[in-house]
Amino acid sequence: MAYRDILYEVEDRVLTITLNRPDKLNAYTAVMGQELEDAFRRADEDDEVRAIIVTGAGRGFCAGADISDGAGAFDASEGKSVAFGDPAAGGTRRAGGGFVGAIYTCRKPSIAALNGPAVGVGLTLTLPMDIRLAAEGAKLGFVFARRGLVPEAGSAWFLPRLVGLPQALDWCLSGRLFGAEEAAAGGLVKEVLAPDALMGRARQIAREIAEETAPVSIALTRQMLWRLSSAPDPWSTLAVDGGLAMDLGAGPDVKEGVAAFLERRKPRFTGKVSRDMPARWSPS
Repeated sequence: MAYRDILYEVEDRVLTITLNRPDKLNAYTAVMGQELEDAFRRADEDDEVRAIIVTGAGRGFCAGADISDGAGAFDASEGKSVAFGDPAAGGTRRAGGGFVGAIYTCRKPSIAALNGPAVGVGLTLTLPMDIRLAAEGAKLGFVFARRGLVPEAGSAWFLPRLVGLPQALDWCLSGRLFGAEEAAAGGLVKEVLAPDALMGRARQIAREIAEETAPVSIALTRQMLWRLSSAPDPWSTLAVDGGLAMDLGAGPDVKEGVAAFLERRKPRFTGKVSRDMPARWSPS
């Protein structure tokens, strides 16, 4: 797929996806959503990609949905909507959850580097990602109620899980903008950094994952934490994690990880998510 609204660059086993409409503060379009979905599914299948960074071109991350069509920007009842796409083709509601499903089910960890404003869908699209970093001065907001909309992109499920229901209610019911420091205090953002240090820190985290961890272990760990942490008790998790540990323990990556630790060197893991995921782990 040729990309129009994003850039896709792999270096040192780290994929950087850049939202690339800088003249519009990277405002979201249906095309961007389709491209994000394709990029994450492509990365999921690529064993050379170990971690993913998502950032924005220019001085913003994503200023929300493109409303250049004016008051009808969200009206998909009469043809195409910039934000929702062509309703006849399913719009943004495609089988598999579109870009939200692609990010959530991806077997590679993802880091959002918020280099500027992240508002509306420009913020909710980061919620299925695993780590969020923000530049000092960045403004964030779940502004849907101020536009007559509801939180979208699964955010009514993701946000309370990340920050707790009281904080999610505060941000969503007010629809106000808030700063990166408040986002960090509320648990939405891991770190607030100087703008010129943001991408360096994101790459540092991504490289640590790429160089120090086993791909299959990361793929399983990510999905276990996302999917099992909402269970009402530990029994369903206990029914899964012991078997997975035994499956992995019989394979080469665990032996390599122990050997690397004992020999005080970097591990050389050979497992690949494309072929070595344990059979007992269901992708659904």
